[in-house]
Amino acid sequence: MSTTPAQLSLELNLSQNRIRDVLRELYGTLPDGVTRWELDETRANAVRSHLRGASHALDARHWTLEIGDTVLRREIHAAYGGQQQGGIITPKSIPDILVITSPESGARHGYDKFEGLQEDGSFLYTGEGQIGPQSFVRGNLALRDSANEGRPIRLFTKQGTYVTYVGEFTTGEPPFVIEQIPDSRQEMRDGIIFTLVPVEAEIEALSPQRASPRDSARGSTWVPPATSTYLAGVPAITAERDISRIEFQLQADFGQWIKDRGETPQRLRLDSAGTTVEPDVYVQETGWIVEAKKSPARGYVRTAIGQVLDYAFLARDSGWKAVPVILLPSRPVPHVEALLRELEIVLVVRSDDGFVVVSS
Repeated sequence: MSTTPAQLSLELNLSQNRIRDVLRELYGTLPDGVTRWELDETRANAVRSHLRGASHALDARHWTLEIGDTVLRREIHAAYGGQQQGGIITPKSIPDILVITSPESGARHGYDKFEGLQEDGSFLYTGEGQIGPQSFVRGNLALRDSANEGRPIRLFTKQGTYVTYVGEFTTGEPPFVIEQIPDSRQEMRDGIIFTLVPVEAEIEALSPQRASPRDSARGSTWVPPATSTYLAGVPAITAERDISRIEFQLQADFGQWIKDRGETPQRLRLDSAGTTVEPDVYVQETGWIVEAKKSPARGYVRTAIGQVLDYAFLARDSGWKAVPVILLPSRPVPHVEALLRELEIVLVVRSDDGFVVVSS
């Protein structure tokens, strides 16, 4: 069985850069086409011997894993301690909180209802507690207070007895919400759903689906949104994702206006970083990628700018024509209009007889 620099770093409490320096000193560089060290027992022992005097095993522990490292879970506990059961580990040897996500095992306890990578790049994580209402004790309390206490959150995915380090996260805004989820007995109870946002992480590792760039956009028939309020996203649990009746009506009327012009409104689903994002409307003939907002207030327009430029970039990268468009119920203040012109974003607003292109 081979040994990796990640495993040695946990054992010796040394950085992997230090270990790789020794490997290059002893054995030279990796052969062409080989991207990581895999050591037999002889070579692993040689590294241990070489670093025996440098090992910090008796010093204060520090974090040594790098994004993408896969190790046995027991090796993490041997290095840092902490709870050997459950998904939230709070070792006493380091301030870091270790969080393990496992869709397969989590489904048995209702954790899969909300848990997962979101369109905005955040990751929803279900708190611990398999039976009855979840409460803010132990790991749940540590996660809730992690940002205020300056404690990094280290997220892992689980594969059998192995775990893979995804990266460092912190709590988002809001840090959590309470949702109804089933427990292990399939009885509904209060569940704590944490919002984790990456600080430095490979978030694509949190998605089971990987799309190639050429296959990352899919068009389909556009249907006017219902005008009753609903939550956008899957799942949508924050007030920020609440889309109002005003915005829905704006989209529906705009779609009809596009049809009246003899053009075709479509849905366009774009894959990015392991998740799917979708503009409000895509116009086939012009390549308009439209993001609608219910208000021309600065905050709404600034949000729309980021969204529509992101959509347009992803669409172009997939071979689709893409012209960014922001749709508003009325005109914003002049300097915001000037900003849209400078960014080459088309502005469309409602008028007495439909809609008008204010700037393009």
